[in-house]
Amino acid sequence: MDKLEDMASVCEFDPITGDIPATKVEITVSLCVLYTQGVESKQWREFGRTEVIDNTLNPDFVRKYILDYFFEEKQNLRFDIYDIDSKSPDLAKHDFLGQTFCTLGEIVGSPGSRLEKPLGGIPGKNCGTIILTAEELGNCRDCATMQFCANKLDKKDFFGRSDPFMVFYRSNEDGTFTICHKTEVVKNTLNPVWQPFTIPVRALCNGDYDRSIKVEVYDWDRDGSHDFIGEFTTSYRELSRGQSQFNVFHLIFLPSPLSLSLSSTQIHFTVAIDFTASNGNPSQSTSLHYMNPYQMNAYAMALKAVGEIIQDYDSDKMFPALGFGAKLPPDGRVSHEFPLNGNVDNPYCNGMEGILEAYHESLKTVQLYGPTNFAPIINHVARYAAAVQDGSQYFVLLIITDGVISDMAQTKEAIVNIVLLAGGISSRGKLAERDIVQFVPFRDYMDRTGNHVLSMARLAKDVLAEIPDQLILYMKSRGIKPNQTPPDYSPPGLSPTPTV
Repeated sequence: MDKLEDMASVCEFDPITGDIPATKVEITVSLCVLYTQGVESKQWREFGRTEVIDNTLNPDFVRKYILDYFFEEKQNLRFDIYDIDSKSPDLAKHDFLGQTFCTLGEIVGSPGSRLEKPLGGIPGKNCGTIILTAEELGNCRDCATMQFCANKLDKKDFFGRSDPFMVFYRSNEDGTFTICHKTEVVKNTLNPVWQPFTIPVRALCNGDYDRSIKVEVYDWDRDGSHDFIGEFTTSYRELSRGQSQFNVFHLIFLPSPLSLSLSSTQIHFTVAIDFTASNGNPSQSTSLHYMNPYQMNAYAMALKAVGEIIQDYDSDKMFPALGFGAKLPPDGRVSHEFPLNGNVDNPYCNGMEGILEAYHESLKTVQLYGPTNFAPIINHVARYAAAVQDGSQYFVLLIITDGVISDMAQTKEAIVNIVLLAGGISSRGKLAERDIVQFVPFRDYMDRTGNHVLSMARLAKDVLAEIPDQLILYMKSRGIKPNQTPPDYSPPGLSPTPTV
């Protein structure tokens, strides 16, 4: 009787079929459940569950199933995949994503003991693929306790330091690797010290001390799109030497597309503020524009939180600041694209403090009116972005508004027509290439304890989180390779286009 380790190692959900779209759909937490079937009763019994994995359509499970393998018996197996919606252990309370049936013998007898099968169980839907691998366990009963630290890791976060964690893989006979351990995430550091952990040696290398072990280091991201920092290879024989000069490893990595892009691209940031009457009378405390002498209002907090981060990527710290939806003096005309500083020829403000000062002065002179039209602002700033498409400049527009968009059809049309924009928005038969519009509700970040520093930091991170990927995708879509020394450029009036 041999022992086999049967691993549901990867679940891949095909985003091409349209059943599970690549955009807009997110699996919060994935789980794989193994069932075995009784020889006589033919009833399915739950054998075990993997760990749950956040925010990915391609989970790679660490937890393994250890089964007794009998060559002479038909050992029926069933694998069910779930999207976990709560902490309840009751699977009926979670979303069923698909299942597959096989025998343990099928896995063992497949080339390399690796079986790939489609997931089914939902009529009319292609549910993706599951990959199952098996390996005979060695007799080694040893356990290893290890602890790792790192120094001067590559900074991957667009803002702040990294949140690194390690992933360990053991090599297989066919040259592939199987995940066997993940460390915890150490927050906000480039010099992490991970907690000690204990792992069976057979899980790490199946008792073969010279078998290759690959270790990857990632920067954790809440949405599951963890950034690769680097990797190294070792063996258990090397690791068993303990702390010494022989167990100091240099991470191998290629320069990240983000770091290359940021080093050669100037980011231009423009802000647009909603001055419509739906925000309430600025002289009353119920207004979003209320000027409290002791505390910033919601508009000022959002602007400061996002602006203080993005300004680090704009060398001259001069930012166009616009307003929309107000009546302007002296004739009371309604404008949907006026400079906060009152200077039509030069709407630039000096840093975040300059924008805040211009915003406060505008509240004293304009009359809140309406409607809430976005299209004029987007079209205005888009002209400047469209004039610079060589990758030397990238434009970001922050619109701060109380919510309802009055000219939704025109706004969609404006977005689709912008060269830099796209993704998932269709207007009059046009389909945008990429989605670089981000909506973040301010109310979701108001901290009931009054800790505005922490809540605004979370707001800024979520507002700006998509910019790195958007920048890289823009470069790739146009075949632009980052230059080490970008050309100087000063936009002739306004900077923009959009991540909102």
